[in-house]
Amino acid sequence: MSVARFDFSSGGAEVHQKTLENLKLAVKSTKKLCAVMLDTVGPELQVVNKTGQAILLKEDDVVRLIPELDEEASSELLPINFTGLSKAVKKGDTIFMGKYLFTGSETTSVWLEVTEVNGDEVVCVIKNTATLDGALFTLHASQVHIDLPTLSEKDKQAISSWGVQNKIDFLSLSYTRHAEDVRQARDFLSKLGDLSQTQIFAKIENVEGLSHFDEILQAADGIILSRGNLGIDLPPEKVFLFQKAALYKCNMAGKPAVVTRVVDSMTNNLRPTRAEATDVANAVLDGSDAILLGAETFRGLYPVETISTVGKICAEAEKVFNQDLYFKKTVKYVGEPMTHLESIASSAVRAAIKVKASVIVCFTSSGRAARLIAKYRPTMPVLSVVIPRLKTNQLRWSFSGAFEARQSLIVRGLFPMLADPRHAAESTNATNESVLKVALDHGKAAGVIKSHDRIVVCQKVGDASVVKIIELDD
Repeated sequence: MSVARFDFSSGGAEVHQKTLENLKLAVKSTKKLCAVMLDTVGPELQVVNKTGQAILLKEDDVVRLIPELDEEASSELLPINFTGLSKAVKKGDTIFMGKYLFTGSETTSVWLEVTEVNGDEVVCVIKNTATLDGALFTLHASQVHIDLPTLSEKDKQAISSWGVQNKIDFLSLSYTRHAEDVRQARDFLSKLGDLSQTQIFAKIENVEGLSHFDEILQAADGIILSRGNLGIDLPPEKVFLFQKAALYKCNMAGKPAVVTRVVDSMTNNLRPTRAEATDVANAVLDGSDAILLGAETFRGLYPVETISTVGKICAEAEKVFNQDLYFKKTVKYVGEPMTHLESIASSAVRAAIKVKASVIVCFTSSGRAARLIAKYRPTMPVLSVVIPRLKTNQLRWSFSGAFEARQSLIVRGLFPMLADPRHAAESTNATNESVLKVALDHGKAAGVIKSHDRIVVCQKVGDASVVKIIELDD
């Protein structure tokens, strides 16, 4: 596990703080870095069931959705938290509902068809029999614009309290629909001290987000493809197409892409289905940087086995990934003339492949150079040595670097380590040699470097960027 996602759709700050304290203990005991991602609620529509008693909805029966939270939920009437639903939907529209948002199991989620709209009331016919239990159910109106802010007041409160307190590395912006959503979130974070460094991952969850994908990708630091919701908004036969197209665009832009909802069946089963195992492998072959697990580890019976199984499938898929074709495709897409950094990054990868290097070591202070090298998907690991920089806010001095190191964890093939702050990223040859020795020792301890291996090093010496090849002694 590289990143821990804290989903504020489920549980409050206290619950998440307890989980985070457990994570900090695990990081300390394993001596492995792990980043923290806060996942916002966004404009999520919910059915409120005050009693928490199970509600049986039968096929072909009629149910009314009303924005009256004082009403008691029943099989004929469901109170919702949004007054504008009746203005957003029309006859024939499809509405999905479920406790954990559409596991695919028709006994726990239900789909409705709108038959009429009376004032604030939406009347629907039930299309499948299902039992809904619990206090809250998520509601999703397929291909319908919901007039609610992407970053709600509840989200802002969670970010400015829990997020600031715990210096979150990533913000997962749920239901991102336009680039302006990302810009507004970034503006909000910029006023919260350390969170100005927090990276924003736009979560694409509906057709509206997909139709503005290119502008969102430009504005965001990375993309999360929320296939649970997208699988509802899109016809099933289109899902694979959007995944391949979106991942390709992210890869060419050099921005991390995360795929969700891969092994739902492992929530209750020890092994994934054959289709799920193939799906995980295809996500890797399509160019995904990371796999995000949800229900499988949040409430599943086999969280450890799930991570182990998905990890093994990813490792097997990476062995057959066509790096040569990918490299040529990326170089062609970037075109000429390349920028200075892009040229150095692609040259480092080409050199590493030609000399069969076991690892690429990159000295960086912002993490950008290492991410550019990883963009070309080298067949060997990229060891990103993050050199801390001294900074001040006029009141106190502090070192940067921890954010940059943890944020590299979500990038495929990138392994960050934090260097001694006494060394600068573009310092003299002697200090770079000592940092390199620490990096090589780290690689040896991790088992990726051994005697007589060739190493490609990418670093700045003065104003020049240098790529050099080193052959190790005994």
